[in-house]
Amino acid sequence: MKTTIQQLEDKYAVTLEGELDTAAASEVEKTLQPLYSTNGLDVVIDCEKLDYIASSGLRILISILKGAKAGGSKVTLNKVNDDIMSVFKLTGFVNLFEFE
Repeated sequence: MKTTIQQLEDKYAVTLEGELDTAAASEVEKTLQPLYSTNGLDVVIDCEKLDYIASSGLRILISILKGAKAGGSKVTLNKVNDDIMSVFKLTGFVNLFEFE
């Protein structure tokens, strides 16, 4: 699993590549920990190369969302493939996030 985070002027840009499964979750969580407090910056997560997401991965995204909302920011998921989108629909998380 490859995770990159970049702080731009007005947002954080995140890229997730590979399988966000239970084995990868702890490392991904460490990388994304700064996003739990976004300081008013929006978060855009590119999911184009995300092949799989487990419940532990969803928990990380929810933690980012909670921190962003507390700071008045939003979280947008970009380029979510059909398989990942079906997980969001199945869990009801599709109603929590913004998608582009």
